[in-house]
Amino acid sequence: MRILIAEDDFASRKFMLKFLSKFGECDITVDGMEAVDAYLMALDADTPYDLVCLDIMMPALDGYQALKAIRDIEQERKIPEDQRAKIIMTTALNEGANVNKAFDLGCVAYAGKPIDQVKFESVLRKLELID
Repeated sequence: MRILIAEDDFASRKFMLKFLSKFGECDITVDGMEAVDAYLMALDADTPYDLVCLDIMMPALDGYQALKAIRDIEQERKIPEDQRAKIIMTTALNEGANVNKAFDLGCVAYAGKPIDQVKFESVLRKLELID
């Protein structure tokens, strides 16, 4: 599995890398603009990401903007639904409005920080990303 982690906080980035690297190859970006660029480069190289973890509060582009940009790219390139990246928002913003906005923009799951590893693995199983 190919995984893109977009996280501006060093400690959170380090945790996500350590946690997710056991499931696949991870690339890291530190803001939303880098995440969108990395996503595009992976598509162009025919090595798309299976999973994208986006923090909401990031510089350049926030997680919502990055999520929308990625979904727009997939739509423009006519990528079938079943081949689109699974995008999980990872954030401390757990209010209902934030959760709803993320799902409206096309995320498939929402994980509050601090990340509960057992719940996160359960979500990965439900999304059929791991066994």
